[in-house]
Amino acid sequence: MSQTLTLRRPDDMHLHLRDGAMLEAVLPESARHFGRAIVMPNLVPPVVTGAEAAAYRARILAALPEGMAFEPLMTLYLTEATDPKDVAAAAASGLVRAVKLYPAGATTNSQSGVRDFDKVRGVLETMAEIGLPLCVHGEVTDPAVDIFDREAVFIDRVLDPVRRATPGLRVVMEHITTAEGVAYARSGGADLGATITTHHLVINRNHILVGGIKPHYYCLPVAKREIHRLALREAATSGEARFFLGTDSAPHADPLKENACGCAGCFTATNTLSILAHVFEEDGALDRLEAFTSLNGAAFYGLDPNPGRITLTKGAAVAYPAKIDTGAGPVTVFDPGVPLHWNVGG
Repeated sequence: MSQTLTLRRPDDMHLHLRDGAMLEAVLPESARHFGRAIVMPNLVPPVVTGAEAAAYRARILAALPEGMAFEPLMTLYLTEATDPKDVAAAAASGLVRAVKLYPAGATTNSQSGVRDFDKVRGVLETMAEIGLPLCVHGEVTDPAVDIFDREAVFIDRVLDPVRRATPGLRVVMEHITTAEGVAYARSGGADLGATITTHHLVINRNHILVGGIKPHYYCLPVAKREIHRLALREAATSGEARFFLGTDSAPHADPLKENACGCAGCFTATNTLSILAHVFEEDGALDRLEAFTSLNGAAFYGLDPNPGRITLTKGAAVAYPAKIDTGAGPVTVFDPGVPLHWNVGG
């Protein structure tokens, strides 16, 4: 007998759609299941101003296939030259829902990010005044810090001092990967949330390195030890309002992943909901999946839940494509390493 689970239509609170041919190919993979997404601004060049965000939003909507409903929630890329007035105007118009902080050099297309946090203090103070969230890529880029410690060090060196210096600033700790990240998220009030990705619930660093390097499991922040993966699963399945889904689905064409200096990112848009249902079922928490995917993130961003619903049905193994063909080259779909039995319907 099949088993069904009906959820409010989910939101993806951290999504990379890229631009051009890549955008056209990967957008339907998210729009098929998700009603809205917080869209990352790390294009080349980055989306820095309200006008640039409006133009990018128009390109996303133009690429949306006929018959699909999807709302891109736009963000601005924080630089040391960001104008607080432009940020406030973009937020007041309803166009921009958050500002993204990339420490310079931390991840893909982050070269324009922040080095001197004193230079963005005015922007952060304006954001605190108007209630606009700051989405944080939480890693230091100090070469003396081990890559597996960069999140924990960022919390101590950067995030906690910034929050203490800017009372009222709403912060999303994006794609947390450590037990320290979980603990810090829990130490905050209603102004602190955290997204957790699909892939960090499934893989640890052994999956990347044991038996040969697996480039399609390489992401930033990099997957950590098993104790951290288990801490993330406990947080995601807890039902706590501070934790919500942000897939960080990040498409790169295979030739850019499978080379001597491969790009960071896992493309999970295609099969995320089937994977999450598998994870939550394993942990006896299917009744909390809707909160994680559809309710908690919307509440943090001050949005009503999506009016539509989706139904997942458990049955025979679900077949997903191994790759998505794009005009920018093939993109490999994340492989969770286990058969998936939850099929996502309308």
